[in-house]
Amino acid sequence: MIERSVAEQPLQQRIEMALTMNPYLPGKRVYFRADQGQVTLSGRVSSYFQKQMAQESIRRVQGVEQIQNLLEVSWT
Repeated sequence: MIERSVAEQPLQQRIEMALTMNPYLPGKRVYFRADQGQVTLSGRVSSYFQKQMAQESIRRVQGVEQIQNLLEVSWT
């Protein structure tokens, strides 16, 4: 099997990989929608730190041009 470079993967896969590999977001419900470089994050996290880390984890993903962070912080 020939493995594609990260840059050749679809934007959706690159974003998902970045969120999954972020150690500050284990098992969190973070969802995203990506359309032509515009990414919207949604779901729930446990702290404002996790909200920021979700955004930071995809900020440098190739193909991401704008991020709208709609994640909700739930203390429960």
